[in-house]
Amino acid sequence: MAFPATRLRRLRSSPGLRGMVRETRLDPSCFIYPLFVVSGRGVADPIPSLPGLCHWSVDRVVGEAEEALSLGIPAVLLFGIPEQKDELGSEAYSDEGVVQQAVRALKQRLPELIVITDVCLCEYTSHGHCGVVVNRQVDNDRTLELLVRTALSHARAGADLVAPSDMMDGRVAAIRAALDEEGYAGVGILSYAAKYASSFYGPFREAAFSAPAFGDRRGYQMDPANAREALREVILDVEEGADIVMVKPALAYLDVIHRVREAVHLPVAAYNVSGEYSMVKAAAARGWVDERQVTLEILTSIRRAGADLIITYHAKDAARWLRQGDTR
Repeated sequence: MAFPATRLRRLRSSPGLRGMVRETRLDPSCFIYPLFVVSGRGVADPIPSLPGLCHWSVDRVVGEAEEALSLGIPAVLLFGIPEQKDELGSEAYSDEGVVQQAVRALKQRLPELIVITDVCLCEYTSHGHCGVVVNRQVDNDRTLELLVRTALSHARAGADLVAPSDMMDGRVAAIRAALDEEGYAGVGILSYAAKYASSFYGPFREAAFSAPAFGDRRGYQMDPANAREALREVILDVEEGADIVMVKPALAYLDVIHRVREAVHLPVAAYNVSGEYSMVKAAAARGWVDERQVTLEILTSIRRAGADLIITYHAKDAARWLRQGDTR
Protein backbone atom coordinates (compact mmCIF):
# COMPACT_ATOMS: atom_id res chain seq x y z
CA MET A 1 0.00 0.00 0.00
CA ALA A 2 1.46 3.35 -1.02
CA PHE A 3 1.95 6.62 0.83
CA PRO A 4 0.05 8.26 2.52
CA ALA A 5 -1.63 5.09 3.84
CA THR A 6 1.77 3.45 4.47
CA ARG A 7 3.83 5.45 6.95
CA LEU A 8 6.80 3.51 8.29
CA ARG A 9 7.59 6.35 10.70
CA ARG A 10 4.59 5.41 12.85
CA LEU A 11 6.61 2.71 14.64
CA ARG A 12 9.62 5.01 15.12
CA SER A 13 7.87 7.77 17.01
CA SER A 14 8.96 6.89 20.57
CA PRO A 15 11.65 4.88 22.38
CA GLY A 16 8.98 2.46 23.58
CA LEU A 17 7.70 1.73 20.08
CA ARG A 18 11.20 1.43 18.65
CA GLY A 19 12.13 -1.01 21.38
CA MET A 20 8.97 -3.03 20.93
CA VAL A 21 9.54 -3.71 17.23
CA ARG A 22 13.34 -3.93 17.33
CA GLU A 23 14.48 -6.89 15.25
CA THR A 24 17.92 -7.45 16.81
CA ARG A 25 18.38 -7.67 20.58
CA LEU A 26 21.64 -6.96 22.36
CA ASP A 27 22.15 -8.43 25.81
CA PRO A 28 25.18 -9.06 28.07
CA SER A 29 24.40 -12.78 27.99
CA CYS A 30 25.88 -12.91 24.48
CA PHE A 31 29.20 -11.32 25.51
CA ILE A 32 32.51 -13.06 26.15
CA TYR A 33 35.10 -10.91 27.95
CA PRO A 34 38.79 -11.40 27.02
CA LEU A 35 41.33 -11.25 29.87
CA PHE A 36 45.13 -11.11 29.77
CA VAL A 37 46.82 -13.09 32.56
CA VAL A 38 50.43 -12.61 33.68
CA SER A 39 52.62 -14.05 36.41
CA GLY A 40 53.16 -12.42 39.79
CA ARG A 41 50.82 -11.16 42.49
CA GLY A 42 48.84 -7.97 42.84
CA VAL A 43 49.31 -7.07 39.17
CA ALA A 44 46.74 -4.86 37.45
CA ASP A 45 48.83 -3.03 34.88
CA PRO A 46 46.96 -0.89 32.33
CA ILE A 47 47.52 -1.83 28.68
CA PRO A 48 48.31 1.37 26.73
CA SER A 49 47.02 0.05 23.40
CA LEU A 50 43.74 -1.14 24.97
CA PRO A 51 42.50 1.74 27.15
CA GLY A 52 40.50 0.51 30.13
CA LEU A 53 42.02 -2.98 30.09
CA CYS A 54 44.83 -4.48 32.16
CA HIS A 55 47.31 -7.28 32.47
CA TRP A 56 46.06 -9.26 35.49
CA SER A 57 47.91 -11.59 37.81
CA VAL A 58 46.00 -14.72 38.80
CA ASP A 59 44.99 -13.33 42.20
CA ARG A 60 43.58 -10.16 40.60
CA VAL A 61 41.93 -11.69 37.53
CA VAL A 62 39.36 -13.43 39.74
CA GLY A 63 37.98 -10.10 40.93
CA GLU A 64 37.82 -8.75 37.39
CA ALA A 65 35.93 -11.83 36.21
CA GLU A 66 33.61 -11.60 39.22
CA GLU A 67 32.72 -8.03 38.28
CA ALA A 68 31.99 -9.10 34.70
CA LEU A 69 29.78 -11.92 35.93
CA SER A 70 27.87 -9.50 38.17
CA LEU A 71 27.09 -7.44 35.06
CA GLY A 72 25.48 -10.45 33.38
CA ILE A 73 28.49 -11.45 31.26
CA PRO A 74 28.58 -15.26 31.47
CA ALA A 75 32.00 -16.08 30.04
CA VAL A 76 35.64 -15.01 29.87
CA LEU A 77 38.34 -15.87 27.34
CA LEU A 78 41.83 -16.21 28.82
CA PHE A 79 45.11 -15.27 27.16
CA GLY A 80 48.39 -15.96 28.94
CA ILE A 81 51.61 -13.96 28.84
CA PRO A 82 54.45 -16.07 30.30
CA GLU A 83 57.59 -14.84 32.01
CA GLN A 84 59.77 -16.88 29.67
CA LYS A 85 59.32 -17.73 26.00
CA ASP A 86 61.09 -20.38 23.93
CA GLU A 87 61.00 -21.76 20.39
CA LEU A 88 58.39 -24.40 21.26
CA GLY A 89 56.17 -22.26 23.50
CA SER A 90 56.50 -24.73 26.35
CA GLU A 91 54.74 -22.50 28.89
CA ALA A 92 51.55 -22.90 26.84
CA TYR A 93 51.17 -26.54 27.88
CA SER A 94 52.72 -26.41 31.35
CA ASP A 95 50.24 -27.43 34.05
CA GLU A 96 51.65 -24.55 36.09
CA GLY A 97 51.31 -21.98 33.32
CA VAL A 98 49.52 -18.71 34.05
CA VAL A 99 46.39 -19.71 32.14
CA GLN A 100 46.17 -23.07 33.88
CA GLN A 101 46.56 -21.38 37.27
CA ALA A 102 43.92 -18.79 36.35
CA VAL A 103 41.45 -21.46 35.25
CA ARG A 104 41.76 -23.29 38.55
CA ALA A 105 41.37 -20.07 40.54
CA LEU A 106 38.35 -18.93 38.55
CA LYS A 107 36.52 -22.25 38.71
CA GLN A 108 37.15 -22.52 42.44
CA ARG A 109 35.84 -19.02 43.19
CA LEU A 110 33.24 -18.67 40.40
CA PRO A 111 32.07 -22.14 39.43
CA GLU A 112 29.17 -20.74 37.40
CA LEU A 113 31.49 -18.66 35.19
CA ILE A 114 32.14 -20.15 31.74
CA VAL A 115 35.92 -20.23 31.34
CA ILE A 116 37.23 -20.40 27.78
CA THR A 117 40.94 -20.69 27.03
CA ASP A 118 42.77 -19.54 23.93
CA VAL A 119 44.79 -22.44 22.51
CA CYS A 120 47.69 -21.09 20.51
CA LEU A 121 51.45 -20.75 20.83
CA CYS A 122 52.06 -17.20 19.58
CA GLU A 123 52.10 -15.61 23.05
CA TYR A 124 54.53 -18.28 24.26
CA THR A 125 57.06 -18.64 21.43
CA SER A 126 60.25 -16.60 21.21
CA HIS A 127 59.63 -16.07 17.48
CA GLY A 128 55.99 -15.00 17.88
CA HIS A 129 54.54 -17.48 15.40
CA CYS A 130 51.62 -19.77 16.19
CA GLY A 131 53.47 -23.05 15.91
CA VAL A 132 56.70 -24.95 15.49
CA VAL A 133 59.02 -23.17 13.05
CA VAL A 134 61.15 -25.27 10.69
CA ASN A 135 63.25 -23.46 8.07
CA ARG A 136 61.34 -20.24 8.80
CA GLN A 137 58.01 -21.93 8.06
CA VAL A 138 55.37 -23.08 10.57
CA ASP A 139 55.18 -26.88 10.49
CA ASN A 140 51.48 -27.73 10.61
CA ASP A 141 51.62 -31.31 11.87
CA ARG A 142 54.33 -30.83 14.48
CA THR A 143 52.34 -27.88 15.79
CA LEU A 144 49.24 -30.07 16.22
CA GLU A 145 51.03 -32.15 18.86
CA LEU A 146 51.71 -29.06 20.99
CA LEU A 147 48.21 -27.66 20.52
CA VAL A 148 46.79 -30.96 21.77
CA ARG A 149 49.05 -30.83 24.83
CA THR A 150 47.92 -27.25 25.49
CA ALA A 151 44.22 -28.07 25.18
CA LEU A 152 44.59 -31.08 27.49
CA SER A 153 46.38 -28.99 30.12
CA HIS A 154 43.53 -26.46 30.01
CA ALA A 155 40.95 -29.23 30.32
CA ARG A 156 42.76 -30.71 33.32
CA ALA A 157 42.68 -27.28 34.96
CA GLY A 158 38.90 -27.10 34.53
CA ALA A 159 38.24 -25.12 31.33
CA ASP A 160 34.71 -25.36 29.99
CA LEU A 161 35.72 -24.66 26.39
CA VAL A 162 39.06 -24.62 24.60
CA ALA A 163 39.44 -22.21 21.68
CA PRO A 164 42.13 -23.08 19.11
CA SER A 165 43.13 -19.88 17.31
CA ASP A 166 46.22 -21.04 15.41
CA MET A 167 44.58 -21.86 12.04
CA MET A 168 46.53 -25.10 11.58
CA ASP A 169 44.76 -27.63 9.36
CA GLY A 170 43.24 -30.52 11.32
CA ARG A 171 43.63 -29.04 14.78
CA VAL A 172 39.96 -29.36 15.77
CA ALA A 173 39.93 -33.09 14.97
CA ALA A 174 43.21 -33.64 16.80
CA ILE A 175 42.05 -31.78 19.91
CA ARG A 176 38.63 -33.45 19.91
CA ALA A 177 40.13 -36.90 19.68
CA ALA A 178 42.62 -36.22 22.47
CA LEU A 179 40.01 -34.70 24.80
CA ASP A 180 37.71 -37.68 24.30
CA GLU A 181 40.50 -40.19 24.77
CA GLU A 182 41.66 -38.55 28.00
CA GLY A 183 38.17 -38.44 29.53
CA TYR A 184 37.25 -34.83 28.71
CA ALA A 185 34.37 -35.49 26.35
CA GLY A 186 32.40 -32.75 28.13
CA VAL A 187 34.92 -30.03 27.28
CA GLY A 188 33.74 -28.11 24.22
CA ILE A 189 35.69 -26.58 21.35
CA LEU A 190 35.09 -23.00 20.28
CA SER A 191 37.01 -22.91 17.04
CA TYR A 192 38.52 -19.80 15.50
CA ALA A 193 37.21 -21.28 12.27
CA ALA A 194 37.62 -18.31 9.93
CA LYS A 195 40.49 -16.21 11.26
CA TYR A 196 41.83 -13.66 8.84
CA ALA A 197 45.38 -12.28 8.51
CA SER A 198 44.11 -8.90 9.60
CA SER A 199 45.74 -5.56 10.36
CA PHE A 200 43.18 -5.07 13.13
CA TYR A 201 45.21 -7.23 15.56
CA GLY A 202 47.88 -4.63 16.27
CA PRO A 203 46.84 -3.59 19.81
CA PHE A 204 46.44 -7.24 20.84
CA ARG A 205 49.92 -8.10 19.62
CA GLU A 206 51.31 -5.25 21.71
CA ALA A 207 49.31 -6.39 24.75
CA ALA A 208 50.36 -10.04 24.34
CA PHE A 209 53.93 -9.30 23.16
CA SER A 210 53.20 -11.68 20.29
CA ALA A 211 54.20 -9.92 17.07
CA PRO A 212 56.12 -12.28 14.74
CA ALA A 213 59.89 -11.81 14.90
CA PHE A 214 60.11 -12.43 11.15
CA GLY A 215 57.65 -12.64 8.26
CA ASP A 216 53.93 -12.64 8.92
CA ARG A 217 51.05 -15.07 9.44
CA ARG A 218 49.57 -14.98 5.96
CA GLY A 219 50.74 -18.53 5.31
CA TYR A 220 48.23 -19.91 7.80
CA GLN A 221 45.67 -17.19 8.53
CA MET A 222 43.11 -16.38 5.86
CA ASP A 223 43.37 -13.88 3.01
CA PRO A 224 41.04 -10.95 3.81
CA ALA A 225 39.79 -11.04 0.21
CA ASN A 226 38.25 -14.52 0.55
CA ALA A 227 34.73 -15.30 1.74
CA ARG A 228 33.94 -18.64 0.09
CA GLU A 229 37.11 -20.06 1.62
CA ALA A 230 35.77 -19.10 5.05
CA LEU A 231 32.83 -21.44 4.51
CA ARG A 232 35.23 -24.27 3.65
CA GLU A 233 37.17 -23.61 6.86
CA VAL A 234 34.00 -23.48 8.95
CA ILE A 235 32.44 -26.61 7.47
CA LEU A 236 35.66 -28.57 7.99
CA ASP A 237 35.74 -27.52 11.65
CA VAL A 238 32.11 -28.53 12.08
CA GLU A 239 32.88 -31.94 10.58
CA GLU A 240 35.93 -32.28 12.86
CA GLY A 241 33.86 -31.73 16.00
CA ALA A 242 33.70 -28.01 16.79
CA ASP A 243 30.86 -27.01 19.11
CA ILE A 244 30.96 -23.29 18.27
CA VAL A 245 32.56 -21.64 15.23
CA MET A 246 34.04 -18.14 15.17
CA VAL A 247 34.72 -15.45 12.60
CA LYS A 248 37.59 -13.07 13.43
CA PRO A 249 37.67 -10.07 13.07
CA ALA A 250 34.03 -9.01 13.19
CA LEU A 251 33.43 -5.47 11.95
CA ALA A 252 35.19 -5.70 8.58
CA TYR A 253 33.80 -9.23 8.05
CA LEU A 254 30.08 -8.84 8.73
CA ASP A 255 29.35 -10.40 5.34
CA VAL A 256 31.34 -13.49 6.34
CA ILE A 257 29.49 -13.75 9.65
CA HIS A 258 26.23 -13.66 7.73
CA ARG A 259 27.35 -16.34 5.27
CA VAL A 260 28.50 -18.59 8.10
CA ARG A 261 25.23 -18.09 9.97
CA GLU A 262 23.31 -19.16 6.86
CA ALA A 263 25.55 -22.19 6.28
CA VAL A 264 25.68 -23.90 9.70
CA HIS A 265 23.38 -24.71 12.59
CA LEU A 266 26.02 -24.43 15.31
CA PRO A 267 26.29 -21.31 17.46
CA VAL A 268 28.34 -18.65 15.69
CA ALA A 269 30.74 -16.37 17.56
CA ALA A 270 32.44 -13.23 16.28
CA TYR A 271 35.52 -11.53 17.71
CA ASN A 272 35.22 -7.74 18.00
CA VAL A 273 39.00 -7.45 17.94
CA SER A 274 41.51 -5.10 19.53
CA GLY A 275 41.90 -2.72 16.60
CA GLU A 276 38.14 -2.27 16.37
CA TYR A 277 38.02 -1.51 20.08
CA SER A 278 41.00 0.84 20.11
CA MET A 279 39.70 2.88 17.16
CA VAL A 280 36.49 3.61 19.04
CA LYS A 281 38.39 4.48 22.21
CA ALA A 282 40.78 6.80 20.35
CA ALA A 283 38.00 8.61 18.49
CA ALA A 284 35.90 8.94 21.64
CA ALA A 285 38.86 10.36 23.59
CA ARG A 286 39.07 13.14 20.99
CA GLY A 287 35.36 13.83 21.12
CA TRP A 288 34.86 12.71 17.54
CA VAL A 289 32.24 10.03 18.34
CA ASP A 290 29.83 9.19 21.14
CA GLU A 291 31.50 6.09 22.61
CA ARG A 292 28.33 4.60 24.07
CA GLN A 293 26.23 4.98 20.95
CA VAL A 294 28.97 3.90 18.53
CA THR A 295 29.87 0.84 20.62
CA LEU A 296 26.28 -0.33 20.92
CA GLU A 297 25.74 0.27 17.21
CA ILE A 298 28.80 -1.82 16.32
CA LEU A 299 27.81 -4.66 18.65
CA THR A 300 24.25 -4.60 17.31
CA SER A 301 25.59 -4.82 13.75
CA ILE A 302 27.58 -7.92 14.68
CA ARG A 303 24.47 -9.51 16.16
CA ARG A 304 22.39 -8.45 13.17
CA ALA A 305 24.88 -10.11 10.83
CA GLY A 306 24.18 -13.39 12.63
CA ALA A 307 26.56 -13.79 15.56
CA ASP A 308 25.07 -15.52 18.60
CA LEU A 309 28.11 -14.66 20.75
CA ILE A 310 30.43 -11.65 20.67
CA ILE A 311 33.93 -11.67 22.11
CA THR A 312 34.51 -8.02 22.91
CA TYR A 313 36.75 -5.81 25.02
CA HIS A 314 33.73 -3.49 25.34
CA ALA A 315 31.86 -6.18 27.32
CA LYS A 316 31.79 -4.50 30.73
CA ASP A 317 31.02 -1.03 29.43
CA ALA A 318 28.35 -2.32 27.07
CA ALA A 319 26.77 -4.40 29.82
CA ARG A 320 26.55 -1.31 32.08
CA TRP A 321 25.04 0.78 29.31
CA LEU A 322 22.45 -1.88 28.51
CA ARG A 323 21.59 -2.15 32.19
CA GLN A 324 21.01 1.62 32.29
CA GLY A 325 18.57 1.31 29.41
CA ASP A 326 18.87 1.61 25.67
CA THR A 327 18.23 5.21 24.57
CA ARG A 328 18.40 4.56 20.86
